Amino acid sequence: MIEALEAATHEVMERLERVRVLPVLSIEDPEQTEDVCRALLSGGIACIEITFRTEAAAAAIARACAVDGMLVGAGTVRSPEQARAALDAGARLAVAPGLDEEVVEACRALALPFVPGAATPTEIGRAQALGCSTVKIFPASAVGGPAFLRAVSAVFAGVRFVPTGGVDASNLGSYLALPSVLACGGSWLCDARLVREGRFAEIQGLAAEAAALAR
Repeated sequence: MIEALEAATHEVMERLERVRVLPVLSIEDPEQTEDVCRALLSGGIACIEITFRTEAAAAAIARACAVDGMLVGAGTVRSPEQARAALDAGARLAVAPGLDEEVVEACRALALPFVPGAATPTEIGRAQALGCSTVKIFPASAVGGPAFLRAVSAVFAGVRFVPTGGVDASNLGSYLALPSVLACGGSWLCDARLVREGRFAEIQGLAAEAAALAR
């Protein structure tokens, strides 16, 4: 199981590092999922994080997994039950806003790559001690943005970061300029209003802009 988890984690993190931008989607109507994914792909971003903030999450994850070429993660995974639901729906990655040891252990048992969240050096250190080499920094802008990441990167060698929260096209480059940043998560690419109103061409445009900044 450990070998399977290590192999899966290596593959997923390599794919994230190539894209460098992880769109975060909270969706009410799962039938819109494929359109969102195709818009992101057309804009040059081949990954998505679908959060467990709505009841549509599992269905949306399953639909996203059916879109060829899309790496699909589950976000806001806060319980072992959600980790199992994410895996059953086809997610290749689980992401959380905080650090919960039960979720870490559940994802390890499921061989599901997991990125816990942290907002302090203590939480980053605890995540590293639990075997998590990639950590989401949330809410990134509120805890100090790139300056905070630059400071903790000097202390936690070997940890890669996924800053999320307050990241958008205006500051994406500042985060991605840091060697310790694997990718940036952001909901601006899949803005809830754009999704609700079916403005998928605008989502494609935002994705193209982000992809260009990430190159």
